[in-house]
Amino acid sequence: MTINAQDSSLLSGLFADPDMARLFSDSATVRAMMIVQGTLAKVQGEAGVIPQTAGAFLHRAALEVQLDPSGLAGGTARNGVCVPSLVTAFRKALEAPEHAQYLHWGATSQDVIDTGLALRLRQALALIEGRLDGALAGLADLAQAHAETPMMARTYGQPATVTTFGAHVAIWGEGLLAVRAELPAIRDGVCQVTLSGAAGTLAAMGPEGPALRAALAAALGLRDPEASPHAERAGVRALASWCQRVLQAVDKAAVDLLLWTRDGTVTLGGGGASSTMPQKQNPVGPSVMRALAGHGAGLAATLQGATPAEARDGAAWFTEWLSLPPLVAATGKALSLLGEAEVAPDLTALRKEAEDPSGMIHAEAVSFRLAQDIPREAAQAQVKAWVAEVRAEGGSLLTRAGLDAAEFAPERQWGEAPALARRFAAKVRGHG
Repeated sequence: MTINAQDSSLLSGLFADPDMARLFSDSATVRAMMIVQGTLAKVQGEAGVIPQTAGAFLHRAALEVQLDPSGLAGGTARNGVCVPSLVTAFRKALEAPEHAQYLHWGATSQDVIDTGLALRLRQALALIEGRLDGALAGLADLAQAHAETPMMARTYGQPATVTTFGAHVAIWGEGLLAVRAELPAIRDGVCQVTLSGAAGTLAAMGPEGPALRAALAAALGLRDPEASPHAERAGVRALASWCQRVLQAVDKAAVDLLLWTRDGTVTLGGGGASSTMPQKQNPVGPSVMRALAGHGAGLAATLQGATPAEARDGAAWFTEWLSLPPLVAATGKALSLLGEAEVAPDLTALRKEAEDPSGMIHAEAVSFRLAQDIPREAAQAQVKAWVAEVRAEGGSLLTRAGLDAAEFAPERQWGEAPALARRFAAKVRGHG
């Protein structure tokens, strides 16, 4: 297999996200930087910093000239950045030295690379937003449909009390809603123009520098940070943290789905076949979600540790290049898998668990019932004694307590679980 599984032809159907892959391809990277170079020349020409004819020529050429990314590889290896080779190749392709001399006027490599990245991250976040909204809509439908489907809740992995399937789905959804609310701020933090010049001062552009940065931001539809983000990477770190938390929210659903498919209370459409066991239907989707979440956690941690010591700190910058694209792609892929998951709860199996004939799922409720007549501690002690007897001898806790089993039907014990499911669905649909 390849070094990066997301780029593997063999594994692409499992881990890769074709839409994200296109955004982070070499061709898209070069194209974005060309757009930045051409747009910068255009606004500089309009401001009279360079000849307007040169600015217009370079802007048009940047949209038309095609550069082969592989032709920039040697220079990138020597220089640590691709922009010097890109500028050289672009100027050569123009065959117009009178205009080409004004290309990359007053800018530095990081200005071009980071602004080009911002253009692609804007598209990547739009994809993620659409998938996040799609996953939430699907979960809202699932929660609403099963708001009153009883099931056994677990704490510490052990049987606890009665809940509903819809309420449990709402837990997944609330995690996604929390990160969804943060998306505008995350987008604002990374979708910004970078135009700071050699040392972050815009000195080469003279007093027009700040106005040119604002004009470039407006032309590209990006935010003007009114500062130099060369060594200040808060936006990138916030994006990395956000992606990790999206993956964690997806991972919660994946963990539950793996448990439920194992015990047979849920089935998934499109499960994977075994090479040797005909009876198996492997939960591939949740397994990939879990793997992507773990992979993303490592990438996010790596990015958080990449704090630049100075502008264009090579090691910190290179770490971003190695880590950010696969992290963003993993986030998009995980959301796609969650949104596409065909979750089918087995209503009979879920209800059977909630109607456990031992009655021990109702131990808490029984202790509160006894506490109406005897002190709370005594009630708990008595219920614990009955539980021990049921475990040793069988029978029913409710019978030992002399209580009517009908009073402990799931519908009378699930508390606000249906309301939790419906409130979540209403939030997603914009009515809460």
